[in-house]
Amino acid sequence: MSILSWIIFGLIAGAIAKALHPGKDPGGWIITIIIGIVGALLGGWISTLLGTPVTDNWSLKGFLFAVGGAVILLWIYAMATRRRS
Repeated sequence: MSILSWIIFGLIAGAIAKALHPGKDPGGWIITIIIGIVGALLGGWISTLLGTPVTDNWSLKGFLFAVGGAVILLWIYAMATRRRS
């Protein structure tokens, strides 16, 4: 898969993760792409740990794991950047 398609895949996964994650999230579209790409890698790693590795990059299962990984990373990112009162 080319770099451009990873960026597009990450943008889509990150945008859906932002839509699914409640509340206001810090970061713009660059953070969305980065969280989406890293979330796709995290989702692939999680699927391997669960014994169902993603073998096709543009499959529904791969996309669901990528969005799930992006939601996890977005939650961690929001917790790490939250202002303390």
